[in-house]
Amino acid sequence: MNEALKAKLSTLPMEPGCYQMKDKDGQIIYVGKAKKLKNRVNQYFVGTHNLKTTRLVADIADFEYIVTNSEKEALLLEYNLIKKYRPMYNIALMDGSSYPYIRLTTEDYPTLKVVRDANKMRHARYFGPYPVAGSARQIVDLLNKMYPLRKCKAMGHRLCLYYHLGQCLGPCVNRIDPAVYQQLVAKIVKFIKGDTGEMMREAIAKRDAASSALQFEQAAKYQELIESIQHVTSTQEIIYDDDSDADVFAYVVDKGYISIVGLLIRGGRLLHRHLVLQPLYGDAEDVFSSFLMQYYQHNVLPDVLLLPMQDGLDAIALAESLQVRIHQPQRGKQRKLVAMALDNARINLDQKFEVIDRRQQGLDQALTQLAAIAGVQPHRIELYDNSHISGTQAVGAMVVYYDGVPSKKDYRLFKVHNGGDDFANMQEVLYRRLQKGVMDKGVMPDIIIVDGGAPQIRAAAAIKQELGLGFKLMGLAKDDRHQTSTLLDDQLQAVALGRDTPLFFLLTRMQDEVHRFAISFHQKLRSKGMAHSLLDDIPGLGPVGQRRLLGRFGSVRRLQAAGQQEIAAVIGPKEAAVVHSFIHKDAHGKDESAA
Repeated sequence: MNEALKAKLSTLPMEPGCYQMKDKDGQIIYVGKAKKLKNRVNQYFVGTHNLKTTRLVADIADFEYIVTNSEKEALLLEYNLIKKYRPMYNIALMDGSSYPYIRLTTEDYPTLKVVRDANKMRHARYFGPYPVAGSARQIVDLLNKMYPLRKCKAMGHRLCLYYHLGQCLGPCVNRIDPAVYQQLVAKIVKFIKGDTGEMMREAIAKRDAASSALQFEQAAKYQELIESIQHVTSTQEIIYDDDSDADVFAYVVDKGYISIVGLLIRGGRLLHRHLVLQPLYGDAEDVFSSFLMQYYQHNVLPDVLLLPMQDGLDAIALAESLQVRIHQPQRGKQRKLVAMALDNARINLDQKFEVIDRRQQGLDQALTQLAAIAGVQPHRIELYDNSHISGTQAVGAMVVYYDGVPSKKDYRLFKVHNGGDDFANMQEVLYRRLQKGVMDKGVMPDIIIVDGGAPQIRAAAAIKQELGLGFKLMGLAKDDRHQTSTLLDDQLQAVALGRDTPLFFLLTRMQDEVHRFAISFHQKLRSKGMAHSLLDDIPGLGPVGQRRLLGRFGSVRRLQAAGQQEIAAVIGPKEAAVVHSFIHKDAHGKDESAA
């Protein structure tokens, strides 16, 4: 540790707040919170740590901190900082975990829909979560068939197909008393909460009435509806004799990992078990609190959040930050639920640790082997690839790996301008990326790997020399079967690399990823090019005007055969004059309509 860092540590206050660890490039790599900043930050630089924390500490070159008035404020600030910077050592918990919910809006004319973001609309009720999206969609489809709620996102001025199918009351045209919808809403809520008796009785009565009237086709539809009700209501056993909603979360720590388990209980039924198993880089209590803050940004808060009594966990600050009632039961059935979550966390850790540890060991071996070959620590690796067809829609792609793990927020795509010249395209992409890095004093790679053999390496080496940069340059060549075969160093020498080594598997995954990324962008541009229409080139004609013209004439050919007055009847005389003139220009730009 350098003297400047030691001096900075000595000035830390004994106050709550957030700290931001930075690497040698000034990038924020970890964000944490603390009740006492001085004690917590100093812990990273004294004593021994597990392997995961040791790796984090080895990357710390500097830190910053922000003092807050309370731990609650520190929790909220930590969440916002993680969301803003997405640090590589926090990223594991920032998975945006969200489940499907059923959203019932509270408008006069409500709608029913399956959504993922359960906090997006304020004036709505949410039911769920539904671990299997198909179950939520089946329920919504069933309810929309049975109860004629509004289906359109925004009400128009004419009746739609759903009205004619009897699945909507048509409030866009008909005056419907909102009380009618409130009665429908009450029935829907009862069904979603598990009281399906009323809907079942209605469906049976309608089936029998249709059968008695010899309307066998209609009776068959109601029978299908009855079977659907039976299918979607085959719920799990009630494990909690309380119809309130509760989430139960607990965690277990061992061997440098934290296992977090959440039991999601709705209406007394266990709907799902949420599992997280990640390396632990800080205090377990802080990581657990941070996870809950992130989790509930995407998911609906329950009536009560049940947590274990674990040392260091500030349930009061967490409850104030989340604005939810937190209970840490000591006895009774709620205590048994917490114990169940703890047992699941332990089982999850025991079952998955061996697999994850083996994967991590393989990654460590691969990076060690690559460091020995390249002569530098491969902290940030950038890979480049190009894609085109006969020189058209040429693109370049960059993918980034930190310590062997893809960092998708750093991926970049480039449109290039040298047609089918792969070497010129490679140089253009590298120059644009590296020149910007030099000008902005941004993060530079430790290793650049280009997809290709000696010609691509030479092309990249020219840019490296021109900009005077010192990263290590390598290339990945493929064999006749388009499979990864050879690693070349910057001297164009093939590196002996066994096909059964961890490094070979890592490089293969990296090469496949950059190729996938480039190809997907190229295909997207091709699709856009194929969908391009003559109408896209007419100045002043927007998407609405295009849709009106195509809706009226059906094709560009029929539009070209139409007179200016016919076009004016669709989009107005001023726009029609522009359109008519444009579509009748010949290849030399002369207006054929004036001839």
